[in-house]
Amino acid sequence: MSKLKIIPLGGLGEIGKNLTVYEYGQDIVVVDCGLGFPDEELYGVDVVIPDITYLKQNRERIRGIVITHGHEDHIGALPYVMRDIDAPIYATPLTAGIIELKLEEHDLLYNTQIFTKHAGDRFKLGCFEIEFIHVNHSIADSVALAIRTPIGVVIHTGDFKIDVTPIQGEMMDLARLGQLGKQGVLALLADSTNVERPGHTESERRVAEKFDELFMGCSKRIIVTTFASNVQRIQQIINVAAKYKRKVAVTGRSMENMIRVAIELGYMDIPDGVLMELTQIKGQPKDRTVIITTGSQGEAMSGLYRMAFNEHKQINIDANDRVIISASAIPGNETTISRVIDELFHKGAEVIYDRHTDLHVSGHASQEEQKMLLALTKPRFFIPVHGEYRMLCKHAAMAQSMGLDPQRTVVAENGSVIELSRKTIKVTDTVPAGRVFVDGSGVGDVGSVVLRDRKHLAEDGMIVVTIVLSTDNGDLLGGPDILTRGFVYERDSEGLIDEMKRVVFESLAACRHQRISDQAGIKNKIRTNLTGYLYKATRRSPMILPMITEI
Repeated sequence: MSKLKIIPLGGLGEIGKNLTVYEYGQDIVVVDCGLGFPDEELYGVDVVIPDITYLKQNRERIRGIVITHGHEDHIGALPYVMRDIDAPIYATPLTAGIIELKLEEHDLLYNTQIFTKHAGDRFKLGCFEIEFIHVNHSIADSVALAIRTPIGVVIHTGDFKIDVTPIQGEMMDLARLGQLGKQGVLALLADSTNVERPGHTESERRVAEKFDELFMGCSKRIIVTTFASNVQRIQQIINVAAKYKRKVAVTGRSMENMIRVAIELGYMDIPDGVLMELTQIKGQPKDRTVIITTGSQGEAMSGLYRMAFNEHKQINIDANDRVIISASAIPGNETTISRVIDELFHKGAEVIYDRHTDLHVSGHASQEEQKMLLALTKPRFFIPVHGEYRMLCKHAAMAQSMGLDPQRTVVAENGSVIELSRKTIKVTDTVPAGRVFVDGSGVGDVGSVVLRDRKHLAEDGMIVVTIVLSTDNGDLLGGPDILTRGFVYERDSEGLIDEMKRVVFESLAACRHQRISDQAGIKNKIRTNLTGYLYKATRRSPMILPMITEI
């Protein structure tokens, strides 16, 4: 009998770019296809996606891509992956609607099959049977997966929390998970994001209460930013605006698209007369206006960013505005958010952003909820996923504290091939896995050498040395001309520029003495000598680009 292989290609040892491969015999099912966001070292990189070399090598065996919910870290890589993989996508209605928007932007919708499924549905993909199980999260229509394989049932939670008072829909289907636990669960792959947080995650309803408090009696215009995907949060904002007889305008393309899709699919209910066009806000009293905008992460070109830096065509921020930031910072975005908040304060606006004001609650389970899931499902094997490495280790330790044999837990890394039989689990191999950088329209064009050069340029700047040589005898006919960028300003450092020219003259003389006549050799000599001189003189190592013209 074949063994079940579980191969995470993203989402382990990191937050983001979740992608997990399930393989049995000749059948492969992919769960989620997310992106990650670049850190400060990835100069110029827009987003990061998983390395799908293994999927491309086995594209004929892929029976489908199953999506747990519509967040970027679970669907954001689809427009790039679907260029190389021809496989149907399975998702709940709201998730499918968001995916369609993304694929349409990349001209990929016309040749991609998207099948809509609901919580409770079951469907076959090769030898696998997939069941969608309703869970609570910070976006509607989130599901966990029960994946029936020839050797047993695997539960893949996706992102989840247990919200007993959800704003929309029902509480997470714990009863179904308990049934599966009684029938026997081979393995559990569970969200580890909040494993370091004790207790229970607060209900989304706490945020609704805080909004009511902030809207009541407010005489200012209210501007709220939150994640565009958090349809339930946006619904709360609209509801409380209607309660206090305020009209609502929306700005930010992703926010506008999300609200349109949610309304079309019935996930939002907008009271009559509440929404208005952004162009109407100038004729609306400030104490009767609410603006919902993108920009909760300080993203350049988002609605809130443009307002803060006077770049928005319709909205100017002043002391008559109350700005509410209803989101937590994604790791790595703290600096950009702080910059936007500071600029809003400069404008005189009242900014409410403290994470302790109940303006945001997590969509991920805390320790007690994670324990409850382990107790309900009683898995034979446990694989923590969706978290940085320390989180995975702590989640595995939690499972062991509840009686699970340490030999039955696996803390894996991206690219690990985890093989399961009915009685054993072990990492047997690795496949290519890592980060692929998306820069503009280029996917994978930016490699380690390019990033190294960008880092070099950012830290020490660049010097271009231009000379003109005779093709007949190699005599210097023009130059050297020296241009610096990000190193020194020429007018303020004429002495240094003159010394650099001297070093170039000496390098050219040395080349003639050593009979170096090829351009590569001359460039290398200039580069080496200038690098040595500049480090001694300035303790800096700019990138040096010699350019030789022969006439």
